[in-house]
Amino acid sequence: MGLGGINLWQLLIILLIVVVIFGTKRLRSIGGDLGGAVKGFRKAMGDVDEDDNESQREKLNQPDAEFSETHDEESQPDRNQST
Repeated sequence: MGLGGINLWQLLIILLIVVVIFGTKRLRSIGGDLGGAVKGFRKAMGDVDEDDNESQREKLNQPDAEFSETHDEESQPDRNQST
């Protein structure tokens, strides 16, 4: 048994039928086009990942305004409290 109940002989017969219908030149061009599309997709996904990583680094390097304000308030004693 091969892929999903299809054995090797059935795959060869399907391949032979496809070659007869489309011809080797057309199959070669379709394969080249498909390979180029996959390559372009991978490159685009790599660019997106790099952009995401860069934007995350920028966010981490920026000081957090809320944290700075709350930290400053906590470090100063409350003036309204009487001791």
